Amino acid sequence: MNRTDTAPVRAAVLTGPGTYELQEFARPTLPDGSLLMQMEMSGICGTDKHTFLGETKQYAGTPAETDTPFPIIQGHENVGVVSEITPAAASGLEFYGRELKVGDRITMCPDIVCGRCYECKHVMGYVWCEHSDCYGNSYSSAQWPHLMGGWAEQMYIRPDTFVYKVPSGMSPRVAVLTELVACAASLDKLKEFSSMSYEGFNSGDTVVVIGSGPLGLLHVMKADMMGAGQIIATDLSESRLAFAKKMGADVTVNASTTSPEERIDLVHDLTRGRGADVVLHMANRPSSFIEGIEMLKRGGMMLEMGVFADTGDVAINVHRHICSKNIRLIGLTNHPSTGYGPALTLMERYADRYPLEEMVSHEYALADVDAAMQMSMSPESLKVVMTPNGPID
Repeated sequence: MNRTDTAPVRAAVLTGPGTYELQEFARPTLPDGSLLMQMEMSGICGTDKHTFLGETKQYAGTPAETDTPFPIIQGHENVGVVSEITPAAASGLEFYGRELKVGDRITMCPDIVCGRCYECKHVMGYVWCEHSDCYGNSYSSAQWPHLMGGWAEQMYIRPDTFVYKVPSGMSPRVAVLTELVACAASLDKLKEFSSMSYEGFNSGDTVVVIGSGPLGLLHVMKADMMGAGQIIATDLSESRLAFAKKMGADVTVNASTTSPEERIDLVHDLTRGRGADVVLHMANRPSSFIEGIEMLKRGGMMLEMGVFADTGDVAINVHRHICSKNIRLIGLTNHPSTGYGPALTLMERYADRYPLEEMVSHEYALADVDAAMQMSMSPESLKVVMTPNGPID
């Protein structure tokens, strides 16, 4: 069991929208097959911001529809080291079958699936389970084992969790991005639609990324890796747009100083009047959704992945925006559990090309969780992380 510490575990608990408390929990006794992870870093995701604001409905209109419960320990973009492990977890928990031991750096897919529903049996790789639960989103800290989110000194890892060993030498500041890079497997999904009729995402295509927060920036990087011909990134923040250039963007557009019409015209000017081949909507509000469709060429493809929580409606003209443009509209609400290994491999392979270490722009202790959340909503931040056990060297 390797149990060496019985001290209480501190965590930042969201007791209700907008209200955090520092609380202590008993270190859980581990059933065989489980482990404890001593947290190094946990990213603040757009989903965490929605929950903080009280926008808690996810997967609306599907069998997996849920409302995030309170109180809750947030944090699902996690990296840490194994601090305690049971025999079955040591030999059988890692996704690719590798042995785990105390001290190993790991990351994990936050989604827990049943393995029995229709989606689990028919949608390979993607965690679209009808009964899915998610670390940092689904489990109330009021219920055992309490430590089901990354904004705690220790995190409980269930036996049915997808766990991945981090490559030797990869720093926590890079490894904490694994879940987001796995989300960029969305571009692999778009590649599946590629054809000689130039549908889908083809080499040399013009790609527009609307929203250059961490998710958008890593999609800029992935599009660059996969052979995009021209990448246009938009955002409200000039500092994020400057970072988008470092990640592979060719053209950046500040949405706070331009109108939707100006941005649409610019995209058409840059594509000889045709429009973009691919638009990736990574903004967390639906207001720019129609703008993205207007940027598309006839027969282009648009990916919607930014509006993960229910934040309202937009009006759409089905004839103008869908039918007459012959567009392909792809919605993705999750990432594949099979995408973590490739994400880690890509980050390791391209470490010298993209400034991934610099994406973690701000680090906060548990006691400063309110400041961390506010900074994550600032246009001056990139990826804001919690460091539950103190600063990382």
